[in-house]
Amino acid sequence: MASSGAAANLWVLLGLSIAGVLLAARRLRRPARPDHGAFIARLELLPPPQPPPPQAPHPLTGLCFAIADALNVSGYITSFGSLEWAKTHDAATQTSPVVSALVHGGAICVGKTVIDEMAYSIHGENKHFDTPTNPAASDRVPGGCSSGSAVAVAGGMVDFALGTDSIGGVRIPGAYCGVLAFRPSHAVVSNGGVIPVAPSLDTIGWFARDPTVLRRVGHLLLRLPYADIRQPRHFYIADNCFELSKIPARRLTQVVTKSVEKLFGRQVLSCVNLENYLASRISSLKNYSNGHKNGDSKFSSLLALCNAMRLLHKREFNDQHMEWINSFKPAVDARIVSNLSDNGDSAIDSCQDVRNEARLALSALLKDDGILVIPTTLGCPPKLNAKELSSESYNSQTLCLSSLASMSGCCQVCVPLGTHDKCPISVSFVARHGGDRFLLDTTQTMYATIREQVEILATSNVSSKQAMNEEAAEAAKEKGNAAFKEKQWQKAVNFYTEAIKFNGKVATYYSNRAAAFLALASYRQAEADCTSAIDLDPKSVKAYLRRGTAREMLGYYKEAVDDFNHALVLEPMNKTAGIAINRLKKLFP
Repeated sequence: MASSGAAANLWVLLGLSIAGVLLAARRLRRPARPDHGAFIARLELLPPPQPPPPQAPHPLTGLCFAIADALNVSGYITSFGSLEWAKTHDAATQTSPVVSALVHGGAICVGKTVIDEMAYSIHGENKHFDTPTNPAASDRVPGGCSSGSAVAVAGGMVDFALGTDSIGGVRIPGAYCGVLAFRPSHAVVSNGGVIPVAPSLDTIGWFARDPTVLRRVGHLLLRLPYADIRQPRHFYIADNCFELSKIPARRLTQVVTKSVEKLFGRQVLSCVNLENYLASRISSLKNYSNGHKNGDSKFSSLLALCNAMRLLHKREFNDQHMEWINSFKPAVDARIVSNLSDNGDSAIDSCQDVRNEARLALSALLKDDGILVIPTTLGCPPKLNAKELSSESYNSQTLCLSSLASMSGCCQVCVPLGTHDKCPISVSFVARHGGDRFLLDTTQTMYATIREQVEILATSNVSSKQAMNEEAAEAAKEKGNAAFKEKQWQKAVNFYTEAIKFNGKVATYYSNRAAAFLALASYRQAEADCTSAIDLDPKSVKAYLRRGTAREMLGYYKEAVDDFNHALVLEPMNKTAGIAINRLKKLFP
């Protein structure tokens, strides 16, 4: 009997070992889940019957949606991303007014989706319900806190979905999953029936794949009457923000600028240094600059704005939920607990000053018809379990970008721009507080053209390396031009040579180097460069003029006259060519 009992125990242990191996293998492989792990509960909230003709049907008829599990549905426990929370709270007795409005508007609610634990993080990880699988990049995090809603939309399971956004909870997962994501102006959509995180920052946002759906949902929730679409008159590209991005800036901005030029004209485009602008407009940021003063090279107004946002987020979360954490002692994620330690920072008192000043600053810049263009995130979504997810530097830089809308209360939309290194990338458009209709309308107007430009970029033969080389060549050319103006001829030659090494297919680089060679009396090199320029661009008037000059100095007078004549054919009123021809005819009739 003893031996049979030992054998039985051996089989039990062996079975447990095999089960452990299988479980580990399953986690490593992350097998495909029918709903990508987006949902924690399936339900069905049906709209009322359609009104009889000739009344119009409900505005959201035919659409289905999901909601993040921070929004209440009557009869269901709202888990708030935590099994511990679910165990200590009763089922909701009322449905969130926003959810009810959507259902009454004709949409069907089909389920509740995973959020980060207590809606606190921005990465989309959840130890209680597992991390939803990013449909656009299965080895990458989906972003949070509204991870499940973004995944449900990206995976085609619903037409749109609701999430919550305090410090980026809708915008970041929208960017990481490659879908449209809209954070409305603060306090314009009711937060009733939603578990609060940080009330000064909280807002309900929504995701969609189709800009028309995004706009239809927005018009219902914002209760907007019909009005004509107003065209934007200013697009401000925040150059210094794109310098933070790990994606080549040209890859992000080119699609936007070409789309804007096609639809509204180049005259509406301009650049803005957001660091300098915020520093000059928000005086209270000095309280959050980590000891650096405005004007100091280490002072960053964006980082100061981010610091203020994080402090406000932590303090208000503390006020809302520390009593529950202290009472029930739940096994809350260690990163949440460490962030909630009270450092006694008195600067919390001026956080509201920063919010008010930030709103005024962006309103003054954007007015009623301006759009600010920024990266949504630092770049591609991090890999699952990547070190950068716990990196303070990475999180701060990511939150710098989201702090603009969170602290100013402005509305922001994340617009996908295809992929880079097989991962979704995006930009964001920001409009002033209250400019929600304008931003939604602009997004719908531009979206088809943006997709068209994304396709052109994706199908072009120019590789990402070539694009980077072209950008480096242009930078070298500009340095060469600056050196030429300073009459540093050899330095100019060196910079133009560098530009040609990066991209040898631009006539201007050869022509400009020829001008520098002429100044150095290196006429044969100048002639050769002009010939290369003309081969690339037979209509380059400057190349013909410079080659004519070089040939005249070398004694090739007939060839020089031919070049000057060619320049006159291309540009009949060119005085330089005319004077040169007259001079040569007098000398050599």
